[in-house]
Amino acid sequence: MKIAMLGSGFIARFYASSLHAQRRKDSICTVYSRNIRNAKRFADDYHLPHFTDDMELAISHPDVEVVLISLPNHLHEMAVEACARAKKHVLCTKPLGRTAAEAKKMLQMVEDSGIFGGYLEDLCYTPKFLKSVESIQSGAIGRVLWTKSREAHPGPHSDWFWDKEKSGGGAIIDLGCHCVEIGRGFIGKNIRPVEVMCWSATQVHPIEAEDHAIGLVKYANGAISQFEVSWNFRGGMDLRDEVMGTEGTIWINGFLRTGFEMFSTGKGGYVAEKAESNSGWLFPVGDEAHELGYPNMFTDMFEAIETGRKPLESFYDGYIVNAILDAAFLSASTKNWEPVVIDDWRGDEIAESGEKFTSYNEQYYLIKEEILPNGDISLILKDKKTGEIVKQNRK
Repeated sequence: MKIAMLGSGFIARFYASSLHAQRRKDSICTVYSRNIRNAKRFADDYHLPHFTDDMELAISHPDVEVVLISLPNHLHEMAVEACARAKKHVLCTKPLGRTAAEAKKMLQMVEDSGIFGGYLEDLCYTPKFLKSVESIQSGAIGRVLWTKSREAHPGPHSDWFWDKEKSGGGAIIDLGCHCVEIGRGFIGKNIRPVEVMCWSATQVHPIEAEDHAIGLVKYANGAISQFEVSWNFRGGMDLRDEVMGTEGTIWINGFLRTGFEMFSTGKGGYVAEKAESNSGWLFPVGDEAHELGYPNMFTDMFEAIETGRKPLESFYDGYIVNAILDAAFLSASTKNWEPVVIDDWRGDEIAESGEKFTSYNEQYYLIKEEILPNGDISLILKDKKTGEIVKQNRK
C-alpha cells in the first residue's frame, strides 16, 4: 500500500525505517511536515517522490491509500478529520487523543466515514507481549489476578511533549497509554475497566504536567492492573511487565537489559532509544524496531485493511485507553478512586467474580499445597462449612 506520512520527526523515522526495511511491500510515497525543509530532508533520506508542507495535499495525493499520523498530540484530531473527509484509511500514533472526548470524536469520524482506523500501540505488538498473551489465553498461568507495566526514561525528545496544552499531560499521557493497554491485553480487552486510583507528582522538571506517576486500574472481574511511568529515570529506557495468575507468573524485560551488553570508550554514535550515553557499559538492542513491535504492528494493520477485519489495536482501543487515563488524571487530583467513564462500552457487560477458590474435596477448600524438605506433602485446607483452617501432611 502507498502511504502518506504526516510528520517527519523521531517517531515518523522509526515508522519509516520499519516500513522500508527488509523489502517490505508497503511504502511511503509522500511526507508532510509543518517545516518544508524537514519534509525535504525526510523525503531525501527515504527516497520519497513527494514532500509537502500542506497536510491536505499530502492526504489527497492520488497515490495515497493510507495515511499515517506521526504528529504531536494536539494535531491528531485535525489530521483524522482531514482523512475522514478524503475517505483515506488512517493509522494514528499513540495516544489517540489528549482526552477521551477528543478520542471519541476521532473514533466517530472514522466510523461515520467508513474508513479504517488503526491505533499504533507498538508495545502491544512486541514478540514477548504477543507470546505472553498467547500463553495467557491458553491457560498457562490460570486466571489473571494482577498485572504491572513499567515504562521509565529520562524524558521525551521533542519540546511539545513538555507543553501540557499540546500534549494533554506528562508521563501519564505519554507513557501511561502504553502501560494501560498492555494491562488490558493481559487481563482481556473484553473486561470492563471500572475505576482508577493514581498518584502523580512533578518531581524534577519545571513543567506544569506530571513527570512521575503510579496508578491502579480495577477491572470488573476483580483483576488489578498497575502502571508505573516516569520521565525521571536515569540510564536509558526501562520497559518491564509482570503478570500474576492463579497458576503461574510472567516477567518481561522489554528493552533495557535484553542480553546484549557492550563496553565503549565513546567513539561510536547512537546506541538505543533514550540511551543517555555512548560510553561505558552499554545495552544496545539488536533490532530496535522489532523489539518495540513496529513490524508486527504494521503487518497487522495492512492485513486488516486488505481482508476487512479489525486490527488488534483499533481507534476504539485508543478511546478506552484515553477514558482510563482521564480517570487517572482525576484521581491524581482528588486522591480518590475515580470511575472510568465509557460512553460506548462494547465488551462484556457482566464479568464473573474474581473470588474463585480451589476445591480440594467436598469438605475442604485448598489454600496451599507444598512439598516439605522431608518429602512429605503439606496441605493447608479450609472447611467449607465451619471455616476452620487445618493442616494435613501426606507422605
